[in-house]
Amino acid sequence: MSMISDRTRQTTGEDVPSLLATALPDGAVRCGICAHRCLVRPGRAGICGVRENRDGVLYSTAYGAAVAVAMDPIEKKPLFHVAPGSQAYSLATAGCPFHCVFCQNWEIAQGPRLGMRPEAQSLPPDRAVAQALKLGARSIAYTYVEPTVFLEYALAIGRPARAAGLLNLFITDGYATPEAIGLLATILDAANVDLKGFNEAFYRRRCGARLDHVLEALEGYRRAGVWLEVTTLVVPGENDDPAELRELTAWLVEHLGPETPWHVSRFFPAFRMTDTPPTPLATLRLAAEIGQAAGLRHVYVGNAPELGMEDTHCAGCGALLLERSGYHMSRHLAEDGTCPNCARPLAGRALELGAASGPVWCG
Repeated sequence: MSMISDRTRQTTGEDVPSLLATALPDGAVRCGICAHRCLVRPGRAGICGVRENRDGVLYSTAYGAAVAVAMDPIEKKPLFHVAPGSQAYSLATAGCPFHCVFCQNWEIAQGPRLGMRPEAQSLPPDRAVAQALKLGARSIAYTYVEPTVFLEYALAIGRPARAAGLLNLFITDGYATPEAIGLLATILDAANVDLKGFNEAFYRRRCGARLDHVLEALEGYRRAGVWLEVTTLVVPGENDDPAELRELTAWLVEHLGPETPWHVSRFFPAFRMTDTPPTPLATLRLAAEIGQAAGLRHVYVGNAPELGMEDTHCAGCGALLLERSGYHMSRHLAEDGTCPNCARPLAGRALELGAASGPVWCG
């Protein structure tokens, strides 16, 4: 990750009262931001590690305290059907409601829960927007950790960002409550949701979460008009069973639509799964074939450039529309976001050259 700031310093942002918090008579507070709905006792923090109960008031300690800031190609998120070829100003605070044993950003995501204090820089919302504009970003991506942990901060950035013509993007584990999605719908343009598998036991054992809440959030984002792309990290021996992948992809087609992009991502050893080998290329290829057979029209394979499965083709005639090599993208799409061969619109958002459009859902 290339950092924008030339230094980080141990500062905190501004502690602010949490949104969606319900105070109880005994001094505990029920948090309503993620599906854990933590009951936080006085002097304690929620599972995310960045919401603390102080004398019966739940505070966010992540507001304005950025632990990672970078400019990324939007394809890195990955978002393949949103402003293709553009740059996303990407930021994160510490904290996460999951404790995935294969987390690649565990130091900042799980650090607060593990008693670690990631270095942070003070980055007020207005400065974040100004910096994004100065650097030529097309969007602001709330990423690297689960962004609902800094919901108040994201909303404070997202409102002026949208007014300035920037897109707002969530790269998320999909654990937001319906109430949180209702707040985010006012500023959010697109999201890539990690659907980590289609097995409840896997979610509980490896992620500390529940599958049904993720599926509910996916449908909630879809109803709210947020453009969705879905990523599944295929972990050998954990969530790679072909029958499970058939169930997952069938659900995507039925509940989100056949033109929802599905990103199959290759696992590499990380955090507490360093003894698990990388996903075999044959497994990734099979997963992609399962998705295509289920009716998904845009299936991609990430972290495996040797397979060459990251190009976007027209769902109608099969013409090559967006050609990718690493994070370099060549555009063959017409200026109005349609296929130059058959005039079918490509499903997505902000696909027209030089314009921000509303979401296009096809199929």
